[in-house]
Amino acid sequence: MLRRRVLSAIHMDDSRTASCKSCIKVYLCSNPEDSVVERRALRESVFPRLREHCRHTHGLEFKVIDPYEASDPRTGPDQQTRQKLLQACRESSDGPYLVALVGAQYGAVCLPAQVEVAEFHMLLQVCQRAGISTRALEKAYLRDENTIPPSFCLQRQTHIHTQLHPEKQTDEKTGEMVVEEEEEMRKVLQAAVSQCVQEGLLTSLGYYRSALDTDLRFALENCPRRDIKRCLVYVNKISNGRGQREGADQPPKEPLLHPYPPLKALSDDSLLSQLCDHFLPSLVTSCQLLVYTTTSECDPRHGYTPARRRSYAEGLCQQLYSDLLALIDSSVTMGMGESVSSAHSDDALTREQAEQEELCSLYSRLYDNHRPEEEEVRSYLEQRDTRHPLVVVGGPCTGKTVLLAHCAQQVRSWLSDMEPVPLVLILDGLDQSLTVSGPQTIKCLPSPLPPNIKLIFSISPTRTNTLHTLELHFPQSSSAVFGVSGCCVSVELGPVEGRGCVRMLAALLEGSGRRVTSGQQGVMNMALISCPLPLYARLLHRHASLWTSASEVTDETLPVGVHSSITVFLVHLEEKHGLVLVSRALSYLTLSRTGLTEAELSDLLSSDDEVLAGYVSASEPPPSKVRVPEVEVERLLLDLKGFLMKRSVAGSHVLFWVSRHFGLVVCERYLSSWEMREEMHTAMADYFNGRWAYGRAKPLVIRQNTGLNQPGVVPDTARMKKYIDRQPLGQPYVFNSKPSSSSPSSEHVRVNLRKLLELPYHLKESGRMEELERGLMMSLEFHQAMLRAGLLGDLVTLLEDWEREGASQLIFPRERALLAGILRDSACLLWNSPMELSMVMKVRLHPFLGLCPELEGYAEEVTQGIKKRGSGLGVVLSPAPSTVPSTQGFFPEARQCPVTDAAGTVSGTVVVIQGDGSALVWRGREAEELKLSCEPALRFVSVRSSGMFILLSTQCNTQLLWDVSGTTCFQDVLSLERQESNSDQHSSTIVEGFLMCDDRMCVWWKGLSYVSLSEVSTSRLLTRLQCQNTVRTVSFPSSGQFVYCGQEKGTVSIFDTSTGTLTAICSSPAESSVISVILSEDEREMACVDSTGHILLWGVATKTDPKLLKECCSGDSHFEFINTDLSEESSILLVCKTQEIVLWDMCDWEQWDHFRAPQGKAFSQALLAQDGHLILASLEACPSVLVWRMTTGQCVLSLDTGSLSQPLSLLKMESVLSMVTQNGHLTTWDSDVICAAAMVPRTGAGVRKVVLEPMGERFYVIDGSEMLWRWRLQTGSPETHFLHDGPVEKLCLSPDGSHLVSLSGEDVYVWRSDTGQNLHRIHGSRATEVLITSNGQIGVCVSQHSLSRVWKLASGAVVCNIHLYLADAQVSPESTFLLGRRHGDLVAVSLWSGTVSKRFSCSERYERSTVVAFRTLPEHPDFVIVMAASGSVYTWKMTEETVCRQFLLPQMFLCQPQVFHMSSDGSFALLSTDDDLITLLDLPHARLCRVKAQGPVLKVCLDDSGRYAVYICHPPAQDNGCACDLHTKPLLAVVRLADGGKLGRLCLCKTPTALAVSEELCVYVGFQDGSVGVYSISDITGRGGAVRERIQGIGWERPCQCDSEPVRWLPLATPSITWPKSSSEMT
Repeated sequence: MLRRRVLSAIHMDDSRTASCKSCIKVYLCSNPEDSVVERRALRESVFPRLREHCRHTHGLEFKVIDPYEASDPRTGPDQQTRQKLLQACRESSDGPYLVALVGAQYGAVCLPAQVEVAEFHMLLQVCQRAGISTRALEKAYLRDENTIPPSFCLQRQTHIHTQLHPEKQTDEKTGEMVVEEEEEMRKVLQAAVSQCVQEGLLTSLGYYRSALDTDLRFALENCPRRDIKRCLVYVNKISNGRGQREGADQPPKEPLLHPYPPLKALSDDSLLSQLCDHFLPSLVTSCQLLVYTTTSECDPRHGYTPARRRSYAEGLCQQLYSDLLALIDSSVTMGMGESVSSAHSDDALTREQAEQEELCSLYSRLYDNHRPEEEEVRSYLEQRDTRHPLVVVGGPCTGKTVLLAHCAQQVRSWLSDMEPVPLVLILDGLDQSLTVSGPQTIKCLPSPLPPNIKLIFSISPTRTNTLHTLELHFPQSSSAVFGVSGCCVSVELGPVEGRGCVRMLAALLEGSGRRVTSGQQGVMNMALISCPLPLYARLLHRHASLWTSASEVTDETLPVGVHSSITVFLVHLEEKHGLVLVSRALSYLTLSRTGLTEAELSDLLSSDDEVLAGYVSASEPPPSKVRVPEVEVERLLLDLKGFLMKRSVAGSHVLFWVSRHFGLVVCERYLSSWEMREEMHTAMADYFNGRWAYGRAKPLVIRQNTGLNQPGVVPDTARMKKYIDRQPLGQPYVFNSKPSSSSPSSEHVRVNLRKLLELPYHLKESGRMEELERGLMMSLEFHQAMLRAGLLGDLVTLLEDWEREGASQLIFPRERALLAGILRDSACLLWNSPMELSMVMKVRLHPFLGLCPELEGYAEEVTQGIKKRGSGLGVVLSPAPSTVPSTQGFFPEARQCPVTDAAGTVSGTVVVIQGDGSALVWRGREAEELKLSCEPALRFVSVRSSGMFILLSTQCNTQLLWDVSGTTCFQDVLSLERQESNSDQHSSTIVEGFLMCDDRMCVWWKGLSYVSLSEVSTSRLLTRLQCQNTVRTVSFPSSGQFVYCGQEKGTVSIFDTSTGTLTAICSSPAESSVISVILSEDEREMACVDSTGHILLWGVATKTDPKLLKECCSGDSHFEFINTDLSEESSILLVCKTQEIVLWDMCDWEQWDHFRAPQGKAFSQALLAQDGHLILASLEACPSVLVWRMTTGQCVLSLDTGSLSQPLSLLKMESVLSMVTQNGHLTTWDSDVICAAAMVPRTGAGVRKVVLEPMGERFYVIDGSEMLWRWRLQTGSPETHFLHDGPVEKLCLSPDGSHLVSLSGEDVYVWRSDTGQNLHRIHGSRATEVLITSNGQIGVCVSQHSLSRVWKLASGAVVCNIHLYLADAQVSPESTFLLGRRHGDLVAVSLWSGTVSKRFSCSERYERSTVVAFRTLPEHPDFVIVMAASGSVYTWKMTEETVCRQFLLPQMFLCQPQVFHMSSDGSFALLSTDDDLITLLDLPHARLCRVKAQGPVLKVCLDDSGRYAVYICHPPAQDNGCACDLHTKPLLAVVRLADGGKLGRLCLCKTPTALAVSEELCVYVGFQDGSVGVYSISDITGRGGAVRERIQGIGWERPCQCDSEPVRWLPLATPSITWPKSSSEMT
């Protein structure tokens, strides 16, 4: 896959880059001491619901940054960090970004992070004049000249305490002491500031403000109105609450160390009033800030009780959830932030293009130094006649990616005046691709490049293989322009000039408000001279930002080099944020496949036991729900900013390293062991699989110290396991958002692309191969999601990715290959209609379930989908498949140089030789060139195979033997023979063939008359077997004692290998070349096949005196001989000629059968498969491989090679069949899959009619032959057939299924269905139809030109004769009358007398018309529905001979007699079809109904109950002209008649010829190829629930048809009953 490494494909068209926002990030502003209950309630009940809503509805992440979320609010971030967090929320949030909770307490005053030098000195002077000690301030604030402007900076709190009290150890009380010292500094500072304000030295009140006030003013002051509308403020004013205010019961703090004079200062209440009553209301008026004010009236006696606080918190939760929900929905709807997941989500290619453009833009921003190589790239692009690529070569960290990204951004301006505008394709990091190798990518490119195409690569100079491939692939390019390697234009990218890096570093420092001293600058300049790389300069800026002016920096302390600088940077992060948090967070980011979103990183860290343990107190019982505070993750990401960037991947913004070297250092530092990597991949797999989501608690082991307070007891650590809900996001495959106010009309489905991309990768890397294959690769839900996301190609690649998985790791290779083949063959349909996957799999997977039982779970998912929907059309018995899934491969080099030879080993390795002498190898995934470490490169002329060995012949007469089961080690096996021979005949000869026997090898050459016997291990020539004539074939049996050499002129020489002597010669008088020598297992008989196809059988028990036993002549000897093949299991020999295939039985050497080539075609090769039960043949100028069944002679399959090129070689290997074409196309089929498809039961001809048994256990098939087939539904195959003397024309089954009456010619056959006994064979009936009464005792033979006879089924005796011919005859439900049409009337004839008893005539009653159709009603036996030609519909009650005219049909809806069908209860009648319209009559409601099909209707019928209409129609025409079976073959569909609902449809993929529906709601379809498909109707409103369970799994394990044939029941040899001719017949 090139997509990952394609930096940009640039056209001159404008294209929109994806939005930079993909989340809702809210900063929670509050006074931590006054909002504990409220913030906890929001975290537990509101924020999780909003996370799910944003994710499902808008595809956005939802995060809340609470700076005081940690257990100890005193360890919260400082003012600068809080402002950075708030600014990040404002810039990255798609909707609201601020929620403020203002309570009754103003909060403690903030200590400023830094104070300018002059102002700090003024404060010190004021304190000294007032007699206030400044020791705490002077220790807490240190002067730093590196800030701009120079300032006194506040040190870290623990460091301050250590300086003030160096004699004290850091223990658990340190935090309390730090708080006291902060309070002291705060009072000193407030006193000094108050005095400065009174003296007029200061005017700002910033030193008085609390963190709450400071954050609110930073967020809202001087803010655009559109941003203020994204803020929510909740003010809770408490009346009479001071008595129980939080903290009132705490003991008084110790007095300060220094007395302060009584200076006047602002009170907290006045500052809070100023904030709530002035500042916020002014923004409400001017900017429409949303402020909600609540006044809590408290009882003066109790004050603000905990119960009252909880009540307020509950109301706050409800109000805030409603407000945030409305604000989020309105913000997204109004376009204030377009989510990336919605942009381009419908088109995977468009989405990927936007991602690449955004990535290009991100990298181009890092272009800080102008590079002279930019002009070289521009010059290449502006040239018009270049037909070669440009290669940018540079070492690590030289800036190749940044340069190309910058050039990509400038292309539009550079080429704006060119006509036509060229297409510019940039492939960055071609040598670093994880999916496709660089050389393979290059070989797929055209050479030379087409006109108006510009191609740019970036490659590392150490990748010599890729560079060499590039030079060879573009040999005819113009000479180098910029001083290149080979024929391709090359740009050498070196280090940045030293001054450039210095300027870059100075600019970075100035932008961050920092500078360095002159001494520090000198050290940095020396470092940049030694390592002048842009990335190193950025790392130096990060180090220098931490230096103060007092920091000592030397050459030894400053890291030199990129990797060492990254390491020092990571050490700093560990010291600041903790080793566990940093190591785990960076490891997760590095191990991810495509990066992680911020929410995913937070979830993973919360699910990590080591990380979470740091936030759970060992001394207190842990809560049931705990997460790593979001603020901790955000602070870490802030420090990583610049090195960790965001880019769009699959609709989400993920974090990724700006340079791959960060990942390398992280792996070396934290992931050095494979066990650690596997553990983290397992955790990521669990996360993306949703293992701990939806309230599932994960155990956490908490260590508790015991015995600490007992004297003399050594402390011990006890472990307690606690199950804690980490609250990670759920990971469904699709998000089904509920209709919202913004889009109330429909439900929107969004695919979870993050899960699709990450989960397979982490399952593989964690070694959970079975879960990967069972849970994903063989999961319908996963496949459906991949198709919805437009990732069909990626899914097929994942299923076929055998090579990188490794053969040892594969668990279900056949199942994966089968699914991949089905998906590829159905891509034309699934690409635009991914929801058709279930239909495709129902049709194409079902025939192979018996072969692949592991896929039964996949099939069950399809069935469960039908149950979930409540209705559908399932597959009970699959017909013979029309196609067999295959694996497609391609040898790219064959486009320029065709394939001349090919061979394959039993393991499936294929080696091909091209016309230029190069050799290519295919080992299951991709082709690679066969290279040897020798100079000059060898050129090959032929390749042969034997077992696991490949023998390659070269132009310099070198024969190289390769055992493909081992390493790629080649052995020159005949080198000693060449040294011993001085003849020149070897220079032009190539190997004809070779055979292996243990360590010995026989080799024979084209045109030579000897065979070389050599020892493989030593390459030593054992002997040379000299023959009389040119050797054509050799047989080297496993005993290894004798070698049999077939030659031209019909001779076979037998050699003793131990002595190398000739023992005997067998000669044929025909003198035709011996093509094949076949030995019996005991080597007592030898069969020789010559070039005419004749066979000579020799007795060779005595090797010195062979005897000719038999001469077997084949068919036409003028046909050109092609090849032979044999099946030892079936003892069958195949001889293929251009126009025929002859099969020989090797037991008695008699010709068994022969097949002619199709008219106008010629065979090019033929093979036996599946122990000789199948014949596979390729034909000249035919892109398909034809498959015949040996037993029936039917051509059952046509295997499409996917190429129009001439087939070169058909290779039969151990488990696969491969076809190689001259243009390098390779198609591989699984041999067992071919057998499964070919052996699907079918009759000898197209099905004409299907007759069903009442209980549905069996059904009968008429195919126009002399056989009547009975199929068993449970096995899915014919169990017997009833033989007749002529073609079977009609069939009737008794109601109880015990008797069978068939019509063949002039004979009527009566069979017992259980025993197969032919009870009667009645001659002379001249019948055109046979019927059986409902009681099963009487048969009726209806004849058009003779007497119609009523006879007893048991004896065949005639009851009566009927002299009238009745068209469309039917027996009445009570078995008393035979009804039929005659001369426009409906006549009822008595079955006992043969006379007309009743008559219905339209002309006698209402109108002058004729009866065109009628139906009896089994559920209402007295009534008959009659259809008149005029459109009138009558109800005729035969018992009373009364008639009721129901209504008159409109002229356009008249009944079609050939289509007319009615349900048993008379509720619905099928009237007619007209193109794609089906007309039905709803009799109870007296209305006409029309069903519109997808195309012209071919067949239609009703089920017996009248609930459903089943029809087969042609599919609609395709605009893309696709001619595949899914788009051209008929569809089977079912419609519910009650409401017209379409229950389901299936593509039949072949031509149907018969249709029937059983009472159990099974649809039987007969096909032109003789197979039968059975499909089940499932409907929540219908019947057949128990039937569904009974028929589940039918046909999955069909009995093998290779060795078993249906039982054949023979008819009576002669008629047992002959009916006399009538007088009219006699005359």
